Amino acid sequence: MVRKEDNKKRVLMILSNPLLVDPRVHKEAKALVDDGYKVTVIVWDRHREYEKREKVDGIDIIRLQVSGATRSIYMNMVKTILWWKNIHREVNKLLKKGNQFDVIHCHDLDTLPIGVLLKRKLNSKLIYDAHEIYGYMLKDDYPIISKFAFLLEKLLVKFVDHIITIDEPFKEYFEKFNKPVTIVMNCKDLIYNEYSPPNNPVFTLVYIGLMSKGRFFPDILDVVGNLENVKLILAGKKEGLFEEIKNYSKRFDNVEFLGTIPSSEILPLTRKADATFVITDLKGQHKMNVFNKQFEAMVCGRPIIVTKGTYAGKMTEELKCGLTVDYDRDSVRNAIVKLRDNPDLCRKLGENAFKAAKERYNWDVEKKKLLEVYKAIL
Repeated sequence: MVRKEDNKKRVLMILSNPLLVDPRVHKEAKALVDDGYKVTVIVWDRHREYEKREKVDGIDIIRLQVSGATRSIYMNMVKTILWWKNIHREVNKLLKKGNQFDVIHCHDLDTLPIGVLLKRKLNSKLIYDAHEIYGYMLKDDYPIISKFAFLLEKLLVKFVDHIITIDEPFKEYFEKFNKPVTIVMNCKDLIYNEYSPPNNPVFTLVYIGLMSKGRFFPDILDVVGNLENVKLILAGKKEGLFEEIKNYSKRFDNVEFLGTIPSSEILPLTRKADATFVITDLKGQHKMNVFNKQFEAMVCGRPIIVTKGTYAGKMTEELKCGLTVDYDRDSVRNAIVKLRDNPDLCRKLGENAFKAAKERYNWDVEKKKLLEVYKAIL
């Protein structure tokens, strides 16, 4: 007798973080499981903080490690190659146990080389899910590595069956490779039925995400730290300036540093805030991005502060769901004060954000596009 599970299409996702801190990948994997696929995700647990194997929302998670932490990008490249070798070894173990994979789903360029190798080994379909454009992301700080990233991507995309990416500017970039491209935005589930205003004793800003110099850190702490009746709550991945911001936040009575939180806590925490922000410089791919924070703010009905001259800024202005600022302290300070001192404006922007989420920018809309990609390639 053939077990029902044996008839399921099998998907192997590859991701260079522990998964539970990556809402996009978690949601994609769960959407596939809910639609009848068997999904295994092999991830990189860089800080050895999670169980090596566990099952979450029907997703089989295998976490691999490479010894020794490093901040050197060159050593990190070496460790990435060692991680690929570990993945290859792990997949061989899975194959010996009778697992076969119909689709290899690679999240970002740092997983694509091993994905191409596995596609050719297993004769599987290959999806390249590009959350970032590594060449642009590295261009200002590491120009030589940036050129290598562009070249590597160009060579590897030839083996890809379908590209998934995050927004229209990214789609325009990837269309030059003459591969089918589908936008699956980082939209969130509509977990709230209606708009509800915040109820904080002081105006509260929440930021959950990467803390780096290109995202107005540590400047935002200096700005908020010198404002009255404003509180800042921070959380994020252990990347970028995480440790520096953790220590620097102790200087300010009105800054609360939560560290790393599970993705399940992001929306409830965002909804408790009066507003959120994602303030980026105009370097690299920042002009092209629409960020997770944007969609988190929408489904929570909270205004967002973003940078002028970016795709995220354009969306914010068109939807009237937040304020846009120049990338400097005075402009950011003025925006925070404007929202703090104008609760009616804050509410209106929040209501507009929630309306946009209900009508268009939600995960129910986006996951249908993901499932259509799978139907098209299988």
